[in-house]
Amino acid sequence: MPVPLTQTTGRRKQAVARVRFRPGQGAITVNRQPIEAYFTSATHRMLVTEPLRVTSTVESYDIDATIDGGGISGQAGAMRLGIARSLCEMDPEHRAALKRSGLLTRDAREKESKKYGLKKARKAPQYSKR
Repeated sequence: MPVPLTQTTGRRKQAVARVRFRPGQGAITVNRQPIEAYFTSATHRMLVTEPLRVTSTVESYDIDATIDGGGISGQAGAMRLGIARSLCEMDPEHRAALKRSGLLTRDAREKESKKYGLKKARKAPQYSKR
């Protein structure tokens, strides 16, 4: 297996994606599975490949990703950020297009922590007058 051109990390919610780019024909594998098997939803696949479409590099590289934690939506977002960062690292000219599309910004929204005396972060037990 050839040495990766770049290796970057993308994060979203609790998900962490390690993305490696190699020269190739555009094959994308996620946790040693093809992208169609891992992300069964077309929406998630479209989200993941968005940076490649913006920079017109869909069939230039083979992408291998390892994803841990979170749910499917967070994992797709983490992989998208990792791909965008790799493209920017390999060719700094792509940075302007990726930045304009908002693909280099890490989505910082996290789950709010639970508070004592409450059922969730803000949901209180039902009030009873009598």
